[in-house]
Amino acid sequence: MSLRLDHAVPGLYDFAPMREQRKSERSTAPENFVRPRDAAVQLQISYPTIKQWIYQRKLQAVKTPGGHYRIPQSEIDRLLYRSRGHNEGERRVTFQRISGRNQLVGRIVDVRVSGLVAQVTLSVGGQLITSLITSGAAREMDLKKGQTAAALIKATEVMIIRV
Repeated sequence: MSLRLDHAVPGLYDFAPMREQRKSERSTAPENFVRPRDAAVQLQISYPTIKQWIYQRKLQAVKTPGGHYRIPQSEIDRLLYRSRGHNEGERRVTFQRISGRNQLVGRIVDVRVSGLVAQVTLSVGGQLITSLITSGAAREMDLKKGQTAAALIKATEVMIIRV
């Protein structure tokens, strides 16, 4: 049974949910929908897996009038938090459980954020290590000059972990 959503989703078609929702499940605010390929990237799984989850109804999705599937962002978030922790504290603990053995702990001596990129410089035993990370990651870790952090060296890349 399909229903039409009562509210318009800006920039998208009117969708028909795959199952009827109870009144208690309906939200008043419009929800963001993503394409299955984008959902696969966010969940770090393959596109065929996403499609199978939709067909097996393990993943809630809506079908456009053109026959394409769209997945609510809340459904992706539900699966993300299941694998990476329910709150910020649990997700932060996951960051520190990294198999890389080349972790050099030092002090942050400089953080420069410009657009999408942040340049973080650590002083480790008198040596400076610089890493380019996304500005979003720098904000999430709340990196500031003087804090203790670790440089995780893997192959030719250096990642920053707040300690």
